[in-house]
Amino acid sequence: MAVQVPSCKRVRVAIATLWTVFGWAVWGFSAAAQPASPMSDRVSLRESSINWSTVKYATDAENGLVDGSLDEKTIVDRAFKTYVLENKYLKVTLLPEFGGRILSIIYKPTGHEELYRNEVGVPYGIKAGNFYYDWLMVYGGIFPTFPDPEHGKTWLKPWAFKVVKASDDEVTVSMSLTDDFAFAAAPPKFRRGATGIEATYYVTLKAGRAALDARVVLKNPRRETIPYEYWTCTTLAPGSNPSDPQTTGGAEIIAPIAVYTTPRWSANIAEGDASVGADKSRFEKLRYFRNWPTMGIAYAAPDMQGANFWGVINHDNEEGIIRVADNRITRGLKMWTWGFPSFTNETDAHKAPSEARPYVELWAGVSDQFFHSADFPALGEVSVPETYSPTVGMSNVTDANENILVNLKAERAAVTLQFFSIEPTTPLRVTLKRGETVLFDDDVEADPKGGNHIAAAIPAGSDGDRVGLTIRSREGRELIAAEARIK
Repeated sequence: MAVQVPSCKRVRVAIATLWTVFGWAVWGFSAAAQPASPMSDRVSLRESSINWSTVKYATDAENGLVDGSLDEKTIVDRAFKTYVLENKYLKVTLLPEFGGRILSIIYKPTGHEELYRNEVGVPYGIKAGNFYYDWLMVYGGIFPTFPDPEHGKTWLKPWAFKVVKASDDEVTVSMSLTDDFAFAAAPPKFRRGATGIEATYYVTLKAGRAALDARVVLKNPRRETIPYEYWTCTTLAPGSNPSDPQTTGGAEIIAPIAVYTTPRWSANIAEGDASVGADKSRFEKLRYFRNWPTMGIAYAAPDMQGANFWGVINHDNEEGIIRVADNRITRGLKMWTWGFPSFTNETDAHKAPSEARPYVELWAGVSDQFFHSADFPALGEVSVPETYSPTVGMSNVTDANENILVNLKAERAAVTLQFFSIEPTTPLRVTLKRGETVLFDDDVEADPKGGNHIAAAIPAGSDGDRVGLTIRSREGRELIAAEARIK
């Protein structure tokens, strides 16, 4: 017997205050008129603006922090031009002029934010030798970092914005920057001079699609190999209040890795996990934000080994965000938080500004760790396609692609399936089999608000130690296939 399990009701946060909190104002820029999408879902693009509070500080012409300019008792507002992409399922805010970042992804069926955003920016790490400009300030979102580690050279630089395609069915924009600049006072461990690497970050939102697609394209214009690093930095806070996005106590890092390594200076974050060798630990307790005793770095060890997804699920409301990508290219996974005390001891950011805020920072890199360079071939090009998908009603992810996210679990008597369809209007056919025994085979309508849950009994005497899953379109096109070993 197989049943579709009704999704649990989940806590929802009203977004009526979103407009005033963000200060958005439409300036009359919209996508070119095109015939309506057959799915009655149109993609729009418009200019807007946002104000961001920071403590008072000043930078010089090379972006170094001016000595004596930091005043943590005075809070000022900075205004930025933004671009808002929107369809039936997502509202996405881009901020080209401060790091070329995706600043916000709101999943409209729940009204919740998926990305972290710092309410009050605070410079930190000043003259500690850890960052390229010898200081850093986190804003949040998703953004490219290159050609150096530790947020690179471009996190505060303006990126050139361009509309590549604008129709009712798809909007694609780009944010571009060339590494043709240098900071004379950069700490010694960073590269001298400019590499000339050209970076373009393409962002695409399509009608009928409940995920955001992106693609980073890097070009080496030189006739020589360049040592470099590239990392996509993501600061994640899925299922949170859009007016105060932050990682909650129920956050779990979702990554199909077994082992991680830590630098010696942050080895204390691994004390709860079993050791499996020098500086290496089994990835079990550190999956959960609540088990991070303090700030620290953990790397997938030896790397992602080709696994194509990672992200965060907020178990307080079972909402998450998952990055799906070819991690044979971005093989490194770096994990960072300020530690769980950043959540339990959080203060009012306007009364007591602090850099230590509750968020989970996950990075995808072309090398396995910071300060481990990769080689960029002469006249070469590196392309990194990414999909950022919300999840609802899922407690884990075992398999993922650009179509569907799956959590498949098989035990002796039953199999359970949770899945999230990235194209919710596509009619689906779900099949579960053990050997030749069909456990479930039926048409299923995707639920974008609660996700889909299916449970099926495993008859005694059926063959095989695994349960296979196939999800197809009604026309028979395979969207995803997976299998789970019976425990």
